[in-house]
Amino acid sequence: MPSADNELKSRNLRDILEQARLFLAGSESAHLDAELLLMAVLGKNRAFLRTWPDYPVERAQRDAYCELLERRKAGEPVAYLLGQWEFWSLPLQVNTHTLVPRPETELLVEQALARLPDGSLRVADLGTGSGAIALALASERPSWNIWASDLSEKALEVARTNARQLKLPNVTFCQGNWCEALPEQSFNMIVSNPPYIAPDDPYLEGDGLPFEPISALVAGNNGLKDIISIVQQASLKLIDGGWLLIEHGAEQGASVRDIYSSAKFQCVETKRDFAGNERLSLGKLKHAK
Repeated sequence: MPSADNELKSRNLRDILEQARLFLAGSESAHLDAELLLMAVLGKNRAFLRTWPDYPVERAQRDAYCELLERRKAGEPVAYLLGQWEFWSLPLQVNTHTLVPRPETELLVEQALARLPDGSLRVADLGTGSGAIALALASERPSWNIWASDLSEKALEVARTNARQLKLPNVTFCQGNWCEALPEQSFNMIVSNPPYIAPDDPYLEGDGLPFEPISALVAGNNGLKDIISIVQQASLKLIDGGWLLIEHGAEQGASVRDIYSSAKFQCVETKRDFAGNERLSLGKLKHAK
């Protein structure tokens, strides 16, 4: 396999960027990846790349760029190479202890915000990872009291750092398995993007996924094990009329709706993401009289 060092012969910005795109050819995001990595190495924005095509790239910068290109060519996500990623317009630190926040998960944030008004409400985000969902909600609803749980202390370290950097004090982080980590209180809403990929799903070999934490991706029972646990636990933690929102796989909508209904949730429905895939199921808990 050709190395980036051999492929990138030029010294000016325009040519080295074009050669980088060719080196990453085969990836759907080759053009964007080449730009993002070069911006990071140079400490410049996209406008600079386009305004100064003859800008000379120094040898040390070129070497650093080649190293990042090699790692990207091997499948490592750009988010890990940059050390951060944007979600809900928030810059978030990420690393191999957290999933890379994905744009389809913003649907979960949108639907959560549509379900409850501003006010002193209690909301929980289960399996928070980098804190993406909890911090997006906190940024939009500063009066909400949000608890964000995760089994991984390493992931919680990242989430706490993101909360500090974004100056969002209305999120409390707690370690533990799903609702078991939450305080002895009832919640107005619980949201989660849990593991939902089956262990034998070929999707796991997709671009970047082998580098992400397997525990945050894979669940038993055809990917439904953790969703079942969350629904069962949430039915004991939500107030009467409280909402539960869970992201899931595109083929799991019908199964997740059945799981909700068996736990006495009402108003159960599934929302589709921007690609038209069933991505999120939600329901309102009705306590038995």
